[in-house]
Amino acid sequence: MEVGNNRLSTPFNEGFDGRRPNGITAGYFFFRQSLADRCKIEQIVTMTGNLFTKQESSPATTGKSMPQSAPLATRMRPRTLAEFVGQSHILAEGKLLWRAIQADRISSIILYGPPGTGKTSLAEVIANATQNKFERLSGVESNIADIRRVIANAGNRLENTGQKTILFIDEIHRFNKAQQDVLLPDVESGTVRLIGATTHNPFFYVNSPLVSRSQIFELKSLAPSEITILLRRGLEILHSKADEDALVFLATACDGDARKALNSLEIGALTTPTGSITRIIAEESIQKKAVVYGAGEDEHYDTISAFIKSMRGSDPDAALYWLAKMVVAGEDPRFIARRITILAAEDIGLADPQALVLAVAAHQAVEFIGWPEGELLLAEATVYCATAPKSNASAKGIWAAKADVEAGRTLEVPAHLKDTHYKGSERLSHGKDYKYAHDFEGHVVKQDYLPVAKKYYEPGDQGFEVRVKERMEKWKQLVAKQRS
Repeated sequence: MEVGNNRLSTPFNEGFDGRRPNGITAGYFFFRQSLADRCKIEQIVTMTGNLFTKQESSPATTGKSMPQSAPLATRMRPRTLAEFVGQSHILAEGKLLWRAIQADRISSIILYGPPGTGKTSLAEVIANATQNKFERLSGVESNIADIRRVIANAGNRLENTGQKTILFIDEIHRFNKAQQDVLLPDVESGTVRLIGATTHNPFFYVNSPLVSRSQIFELKSLAPSEITILLRRGLEILHSKADEDALVFLATACDGDARKALNSLEIGALTTPTGSITRIIAEESIQKKAVVYGAGEDEHYDTISAFIKSMRGSDPDAALYWLAKMVVAGEDPRFIARRITILAAEDIGLADPQALVLAVAAHQAVEFIGWPEGELLLAEATVYCATAPKSNASAKGIWAAKADVEAGRTLEVPAHLKDTHYKGSERLSHGKDYKYAHDFEGHVVKQDYLPVAKKYYEPGDQGFEVRVKERMEKWKQLVAKQRS
């Protein structure tokens, strides 16, 4: 490049990769020495970026610690796999994701699980481990223009420098279909490698084509022992102390949510400048009263186990006693109601379909009534379930079918059962030769509803299921008659 009659030894754009993070280039500034030095360039500074907003650096390149004003859970985000706690089913040494991070060979992945299980923290770990450019967007704040900008920059970067780009999208389920579709071609071509984080099941909330191009990793709620490890680290950062029973309570009451536990610990420490955080302070900090049993924490699980097994065993007196014990201890009524609802479906089933209806009604009613009157609703549902006829036939059926699917025996939907509510389905022979059951005697017709013969549901001999069994036998006779 020439300036006047002087040739500059260094191009003005050396080191500038053309990135314009928000579509605005501010310009270039040249700093020269005196004319006696023949306009020799000492330094060239290139300034790019948005003139109006502060640009954030990629976490992979900052290396800066979080400000003290940030919540404890944010300040404690792990930087390496060694610091990460929990999720050993996907991050234990030798596991697929562990190997991918160690080798810096991350493909497109989607992380999903409950809040506070480490989805964003895992993305931070990957950001610190990778040599690729790490970009981040938010499903709450970002739009299509933001997506296109990041993808365009990624394409230019790959073409000019060979550096690949990892795009992290937090709350990816918040993107609508159009926003998710914008990602497809570039995820497919490898222009960007996607890391999506969501609290929702991606098979329902993320576009199928995007899911099929990504590895799905489910993060699970952290165990109390894992939460306790984080709480002890938090105490060191806060320079505070806590009684052992306070830590045990926080680790249990947070329901596997590390963020909730750490932020509650911070509240307790900030409001207790001297002394140790006690169990009472822990209860106030997490806004959840401790359940008081006569013995240790195991009694919580032992009591609910005895309660469920008493109902399953048709002993209403024992079931009411264990219910009363939980009521007096201050157990969450919604927790008890959930267990009754599960039992109604698993252990009573179609032997008495009203059990599930009553259990759901009790669950909904106790939500807006609470204690103490809520015990009346739970008692009615408990007695009904304990005295109802029992059958686990439907539960055994779904377990058997699920085992087949998980074993890899995934069957294709027969052509005559496939959806026909779209243009072009007829050309694919979808719905051809389908028999409409209402056109036949007894509203039942023999046709292949599965490509192979399978028997998952076998009705029992208790309660209403006796009538179900009789009905199914009658259908067999009608089908045999149709064949003849």
